[in-house]
Amino acid sequence: MNAGRWFAGLMSGTSLDGTDAVLVRFANPPGTGIAELHHRHRPFDADLRNALLRLQTPGPDELTTASLAANRVAEHYAETLLALCESCGISASALAAIGAHGQTVRHQPELGFTVQLLNGSLLAELTGTPVVCDLRSRDVAAGGQGAPLVPAFHAALWQSTEARVVANIGGMANLTRLHPDHAVTGFDCGPGNVLMDAWIDRCRGLAYDHNGEWAASGSVQDSLLRHLREHPFFQKAPPKSCGREDFDLPWLLERLSSDPQRPEPLRDVDVQATLAEFTASTLADSVTTHAAGSHRLLVCGGGAHNAHLLARLAAHLPDMVVETTADHGLAPTHVEAAAFAWLAQQRLLAEPGNLPAVTGARGPRVLGALYSA
Repeated sequence: MNAGRWFAGLMSGTSLDGTDAVLVRFANPPGTGIAELHHRHRPFDADLRNALLRLQTPGPDELTTASLAANRVAEHYAETLLALCESCGISASALAAIGAHGQTVRHQPELGFTVQLLNGSLLAELTGTPVVCDLRSRDVAAGGQGAPLVPAFHAALWQSTEARVVANIGGMANLTRLHPDHAVTGFDCGPGNVLMDAWIDRCRGLAYDHNGEWAASGSVQDSLLRHLREHPFFQKAPPKSCGREDFDLPWLLERLSSDPQRPEPLRDVDVQATLAEFTASTLADSVTTHAAGSHRLLVCGGGAHNAHLLARLAAHLPDMVVETTADHGLAPTHVEAAAFAWLAQQRLLAEPGNLPAVTGARGPRVLGALYSA
């Protein structure tokens, strides 16, 4: 009954760069694509970003700090969405629902929980629109990783007679294998932009490496690359997921100080080059190991705008066509937000949003808590 109506998707990821908001009208019947989409990005202000970054690790008075941050995320989401609605001439109160990711500050499915900060009630109050959020917890309750959730949406859009892989490179990287003769599979495969962004911020005060130009001007340090790849995450078999608990700046600094084969300090630019190679090589390894025989790699997320990273992926995967999702009808930075709009539609239709083969859950589950307008 909801096909053809407008849904909103709100996504703020591990990179902590801000919120991507989309207004989406899905094709009718559901699952047959996107009829229309509008997008807006709004960066986090420095105070909110720093507050969310501090919550990535344990600290004093976390309950109050987290609750206040959840309110601020709701306010930021509402302001972003209402500005998008106004620019499109669409009333927020006319939307079927908002699918809102919230801001991940803890992801520990092995302990039975994942936390995406967001006051869903406040977001519904500020927008006058039903809100679907807390979309990962139900999968975790069913024994799953709670991530990645986007492979079901990737399949709805890009399943074809061709064997292909969709790689989402946000703060972390994940992939979806789409094969005409096999079930959809997917998993987190390691860091995406998170270490590259943290290093260039530390060294040059920049939010990200534009087009990967700084990394491209450096030299990959093989000893450091081997040392980074020793992380036990890469020995785990899927289903698996990762977050800042696994890969962050303190971990990188520890790796830099403990490399037994490095005779002298590295140039900052060579560390950046090695981090780009770390992301490209570990993602390519995942494709080679778990999606052998695929013909095409569709890249989305912020990493799709890193020309150097795409070139390194192409070098590691010479038998595959490497392109972005823009070549298949959806801009790379719109994909995750659109996926959460789709998950909101699934919730209203009482249809499952997870794929057990991807997350490891005991079965399909309807995902998300619904806050009425």
